[in-house]
Amino acid sequence: MQQKPTRARILDAAHELMFTHGLARATTKEIAKAAGCSEAALYKHFASKEELFVSVLRERLPRLNPLLSELVEKPGERSVLENLTEIARLAGDFYAQSFPIAASLYAETKLKRRHEDSMREMGTGPHMPIEALDAYLRTEREAGRIAPDADTFAAASLLMGACAQRAFAYDATVGKEPPQPVEEFAAAIARTLLKGIS
Repeated sequence: MQQKPTRARILDAAHELMFTHGLARATTKEIAKAAGCSEAALYKHFASKEELFVSVLRERLPRLNPLLSELVEKPGERSVLENLTEIARLAGDFYAQSFPIAASLYAETKLKRRHEDSMREMGTGPHMPIEALDAYLRTEREAGRIAPDADTFAAASLLMGACAQRAFAYDATVGKEPPQPVEEFAAAIARTLLKGIS
């Protein structure tokens, strides 16, 4: 069987190590070793660990931003409720997978600051899904499918915040009630949010 290209192997290894060890503890040396290449080869494909992290988020986790971009272009093909449910489902999956990767950043102030600086330089960061959802909701407001006075940024922040909180608190429910499946969670969040902006 033919071996995957080096870049794909690096992304696979980075995803696995970042998920199991956290971003702070997954070194580029370990990632390169797991990918079967040198650290120099890793840096031929990715300028920094932060760029590698962003590539893992974009290429190995559920794709939230493409859906949001598509909905801004073609908002009226499905109902607002269907769109919000799908957004919440994808966001729930995205945060559930990205939270274990990024959580270790919050334990090291200098690393977190360096990471945030790198995200700004690359023009990305955790604010992007909120801004993209805000843009989609503004198109729905302009189309008259939600209330003309709806605060779209607040609504976007509430939906994304709920999805992020679910990922943060998910493990805390172990030993109690089983966690609500993401599909049920997404439908409930979408229905509740839509009541507030309809």
